[in-house]
Amino acid sequence: MEINVVNALTYEDFVKLFGNVVEKCPLIPAAIWSYRPFKDLADIEAHIREFIHSLPDSGKEGVLRCHPDLAGRDTQSGTLTRESQEEQSQAGMTTLDSAESLQMYRLNTEYKERFGFPFVICARLNSKADIVCQLSERLKNDRATERERAIEEVTKICSLRLRNIVLSDIQTKL
Repeated sequence: MEINVVNALTYEDFVKLFGNVVEKCPLIPAAIWSYRPFKDLADIEAHIREFIHSLPDSGKEGVLRCHPDLAGRDTQSGTLTRESQEEQSQAGMTTLDSAESLQMYRLNTEYKERFGFPFVICARLNSKADIVCQLSERLKNDRATERERAIEEVTKICSLRLRNIVLSDIQTKL
């Protein structure tokens, strides 16, 4: 899709199209709409990244809390967003055996108790084994380090989701 098409979108269509590039945070694309015209996809990404990084720590943690647990309750109940379903499926998180599910439940619980928000990782860029390894490793971080690490993962997820949207036909999304 051409950037001029993106720049011509109404506020409502822009938010509808980009509303889940940051999981369950349509406020973020709503906030950057006013920066149109965008030069290109990288310009959109930069505005989203700047918006997220300008948030106070509590706001960043709020963004993180919008993410589901990997292989968690939403996966089991089928209530993941379409994007999260695809991403977790690609990483093998939707087909865990019972031992793997138990391990993920234990690690997710420990992580949320330690940090107060769910573990976030760009599942599309990681295998199931990588995810378990990183979850275990990142439990060793302090809260501030982990918050920033998780926000970087959010920006990776956002970047891939933006590319999926912009590189697809706009008419199928609206």
